[in-house]
Amino acid sequence: MVYRVLGLMSGSALDGLDIVFVEFQENGGKWQYEIIHGETYPYTKEWADRLRNAIQLKALDYQLLDVEYGHYIAAEVQKFIDQYKLDFKVQLIASHGHTTFHVPSKKMTAQLGDGASIAASTGINVVSNLRAIDMALNGHGAPIVPIGEKLLLNDYDLFLNIGGIMNVSYRKPDEYIAYDVCPANRVMNMMAQKLGKEIDYSGDFARSGKLQPALLQQLNALEYYRMPYPKSLANDFGTDVIYPMCARSGYSIEDGLRTFVEHMAGQLKFSLTALLGGDGGNKRILITGGGAHNTFLIERLTEKLKEINVEVVVPDKVLVDFKEALIMGLIGVLRWREEVNVMATVTGADRDSIGGAVWMGQPWN
Repeated sequence: MVYRVLGLMSGSALDGLDIVFVEFQENGGKWQYEIIHGETYPYTKEWADRLRNAIQLKALDYQLLDVEYGHYIAAEVQKFIDQYKLDFKVQLIASHGHTTFHVPSKKMTAQLGDGASIAASTGINVVSNLRAIDMALNGHGAPIVPIGEKLLLNDYDLFLNIGGIMNVSYRKPDEYIAYDVCPANRVMNMMAQKLGKEIDYSGDFARSGKLQPALLQQLNALEYYRMPYPKSLANDFGTDVIYPMCARSGYSIEDGLRTFVEHMAGQLKFSLTALLGGDGGNKRILITGGGAHNTFLIERLTEKLKEINVEVVVPDKVLVDFKEALIMGLIGVLRWREEVNVMATVTGADRDSIGGAVWMGQPWN
């Protein structure tokens, strides 16, 4: 079977809406894919601020924003369809939405971007609300990307995504493990903005800073890092805990960035050392997400992971930028086929599940 799908992702770093047009092909349980087109439509400052501050809204205003953002997504989708002349070629839209609240202890997660609004505005069938059933089944609702790594990218043992949060996946012969390691781009972006830049794209600010051992020790001592997997992080761990520790330390922003990069690299090494039993055994880790463009961060990760025999691989730019949107597309197709798209071994849920709400945008005759 062949499926032509739009995968949509809005990450916690708030850099924009990722849209990919992907052709999936399934033959005898084996999946292949081709990313035909991909774009990131940057958020205006107004939209970035509205999404960032959504958790402060009253209930009615939050619901109104959910609908408005759904129509915003639909307009961006239509722009993408017009740009690449995809009229009548898209069979399905799979939209992750933008995560606001994430409280696994209360079995609740929320992503803005009303699926019904997207379906009604585009006239295309939509799958959204991808994490909810896993949460109801006592899972963390995250990470959900590993199902795509398992089915589409099985040449690697380890996967690292560096978005607003850094998360890792480990594909074992009989088990799949994945969890959030630590905050990432969201914190680095907040610090870069204090220096007049939206992001520290190549890590030049961090490279120019001085490592501060006392701050590094404080960051590494946070309780989350001692918790066993499965585990996941909400955005506010980075914005309300990590960032204030760096910003109020008395060191320069550059020193804060340098130290935070070392914190990220150290936590990944610490995490993988425990996961792999102390020696990586000559494994390879595929790194994607916006942080993969941060040259200094990749250098520090490479050096740290070399110590445990794990080789860092950064793929081509298309996969770096659109891996998550690609896999959202696959998750949507699996939901449409009524097949498992969230793995309990990853999220800690009671069982595997088929996640996502389906909205029929295509009119029925």
